[in-house]
Formats: sequence, structure tokens, C-alpha cells
Amino acid sequence: MQTILMTGFYVALAALVVVLGLGIANIARTDDKQASRSNKLMRLRIMIQAIVIVLLVALGVTLGAVKIGF
Repeated sequence: MQTILMTGFYVALAALVVVLGLGIANIARTDDKQASRSNKLMRLRIMIQAIVIVLLVALGVTLGAVKIGF
């Protein structure tokens, strides 16, 4: 279980870095769809960040670093 969560965490983190890089590269563009693309990339980044946080908390619970309950 820990291996699956760890792998998922690293994959999601890599996806987050890619989307962040695309967002930064999009700032340099000056076409008419730049604003719309920027909003879509921002929404995607926020969704991936939520996934990364959930995976990080689940990993902490399985490793015993985070205690839930009593």
C-alpha cells in the first residue's frame, strides 16, 4: 500500500510541476486565447494540488506519522 501511495504521490507531483511550467510558459504568449488557457491551467493546477495533498495525508496515515482518531 505504501509503495502504491508513494508512486502515486511522485507521479502527481511531477504532473504538478509540468502544469506549473506550462502555466509559466503561457504567460509569455500573447495570442487572443492566452487568458482562457491560463484559467484552465490554473484550475488544473489546483485540482492536481488537491490530489497531491490527499495522497500525502494518506501516506502519512499509512506510515504512522499522522494519527486519526484516538
